Amino acid sequence: MGVVSIIGCGFVADLYMRSLQAMDGITVAGVHDHNPARLRQFCDFWEVPAVDTLEQLLDRHPRDGVVLNLTNPSAHFEVNSACLDAGCHTYSEKPLAMTLQDAKSLHDKANAAGLMLASAPCSVLGEAAQTLGHALRTGIAGTPRAIYAELDDGFVPQAAYKKWISESGAPWPFEDEFRVGCTLEHAGYYLGWLISWFGSVRTVVAASAQTIPDKEGTGPFAPDLSVATLFFENGPMTRLTCSIVAPHDHQIRIIGDDGVLACKAAWDNSAKVTFAKRLTIRRRLMESPFPKALKLSQPTHPKVKRWGAAAMNFMLGPAEMLEAIRAGRPSRLSNDFALHMTEVTLAMQNAGETSGAQTMTTGCDPMEPMPWAM
Repeated sequence: MGVVSIIGCGFVADLYMRSLQAMDGITVAGVHDHNPARLRQFCDFWEVPAVDTLEQLLDRHPRDGVVLNLTNPSAHFEVNSACLDAGCHTYSEKPLAMTLQDAKSLHDKANAAGLMLASAPCSVLGEAAQTLGHALRTGIAGTPRAIYAELDDGFVPQAAYKKWISESGAPWPFEDEFRVGCTLEHAGYYLGWLISWFGSVRTVVAASAQTIPDKEGTGPFAPDLSVATLFFENGPMTRLTCSIVAPHDHQIRIIGDDGVLACKAAWDNSAKVTFAKRLTIRRRLMESPFPKALKLSQPTHPKVKRWGAAAMNFMLGPAEMLEAIRAGRPSRLSNDFALHMTEVTLAMQNAGETSGAQTMTTGCDPMEPMPWAM
C-alpha cells in the first residue's frame, strides 16, 4: 500500500506499530527519535530501521509516502513544519499545533506545497463511527435533534499511571499529559466523528477548569475538565465533555425524532452501535429497553486487539492518506478537516471560566464515508 516514516518513539508509537502489524502492504522506511537510547530500544523491539537525525530521515523518505509525527505535543509545530518544508505528506498526532496561529501556518504551508496534512485521531474511519454515520444518513432515528458525548477517563491523578508501560518499554508520559491537558489529547475522538458527519462547527460555547491543581510533576498544568456546547452550520446542538476527573464514560448518544442512537466506547473500533426506538407504554414515554444492534453489511477494516484502554487501529489514518496518494484523489482526512478540528479543540481547551461564545474562523465539509459504509 505504501511507505511511512516515524518521528518519535514514545508511548503512542507502540500503538501505531501494533496497528501496522494488522495492515497489509505498509512498510517503515525509517524511525527517528531525539533520544538515542529510546530510538535503539524501539527499533530493536519492532525490527525497524533507525535513523540518527531528523534531516536524514526526511531526506530518505519517499515522497509518495507519509511521515508520522508522533512526538510530544509541544514539538508538533516544529516537526510538522520541518516535514512540510522537506516536501513530505504529514500525519500528526493530536493536536496539529498548540496554538491556532501555528495550526493555520501549517495549513497554509501544506496547501501552498500541494501536500496532505492530517491530524489524529483517525477513529472517524473506524467501524463504530462509520456505522453511526450510516445510521444518520439513512434516517434510522429520524432527524437528529441533540447529541450528548462524553470523554471522561476517571480520576486519573490517583491512577497507577507509573505502571503504564508500552510494549517496547516506554512509560506513559504523565507530566506531558497533565501539561497538555485531556481536552487537547482526547476531544478529537468525538469531534472527528461529529465534524465528519455534519461539517463545520459555527460556534463553541465552553468552560474549562483545572479542578485538581496538585498533580504530580512540573506545571503549569492545563485544564483537566472541559464542557462545550457546539453549534454546527448543519447539524444538531451537541454537548461534549472531557475530563480526567469524572468516572470513566465514553458514551455518545444521538437523540432523534424516532429514538436514540448510541455507542459506549469511543476507543474501540468494533464497539456496539445501537438504536433504541422511542415508545409510549401506559402513558409513559420511554426508549426501548431492548435496543437493536446496528451492523454494516460488509467487511470493514482490519481490527486490532485491545491493549490497555484502546482497541483501535491507529494506522487507519496513514493508510487512508497512502491510498489517496496512490489513487490521485483527496484524502478524507483533509487539511481543512485537521485545521478545523484543531480550532474547535483549542476553543474548548482555552475557554476558561468567562470566555463566552466563540465563533470559529475555519471550516470543512462533511467527510465522504468509507466505501464499505456507503
